[in-house]
Amino acid sequence: MNLAEKIKHLREVEGELRGFNRPMTQMEVVKTMQQELGVSISQAYLSQLESSKRVHLTASSRDLLSRFFKVHPGYLVSDPPDFSTDLQTEMGQDTDRLSTWLMASASEWRAEPVLHDLLQILSEVEEPRRYLAAFRTFMELSIEELDAIIDALDMQEEYEED
Repeated sequence: MNLAEKIKHLREVEGELRGFNRPMTQMEVVKTMQQELGVSISQAYLSQLESSKRVHLTASSRDLLSRFFKVHPGYLVSDPPDFSTDLQTEMGQDTDRLSTWLMASASEWRAEPVLHDLLQILSEVEEPRRYLAAFRTFMELSIEELDAIIDALDMQEEYEED
């Protein structure tokens, strides 16, 4: 992701976080920065950054934007062309990347117990891809149809226990 894309993304996120339900405009960023931090960059400068007419920030602008958007200053640089945020390893085919990703994702979602548990269980089953394929099929059903299937399975289980 280049600097222009990162700044646009930060405006989108900041707009959502502030309850606008839309990206903050460049002018809103400039005015809010002035109100909250007592200093700002110009809208023209912000526009040049977002249009990639300027591809580098001055140190003071980087510091100001990182304080406003609450990100590390190092985030506000363009990533190298082959940069990836995915963890990659040179380990052979022995490691199942999906299970590793599911475990890591489960720990990231501890604040959402249902999602955490689902990802944790998927990371531990023998064939998580089959479960995901079945889940995809279930997503094509309405919630009412799914409830009916679950009720039928519960009734069958009760019948088999008797």
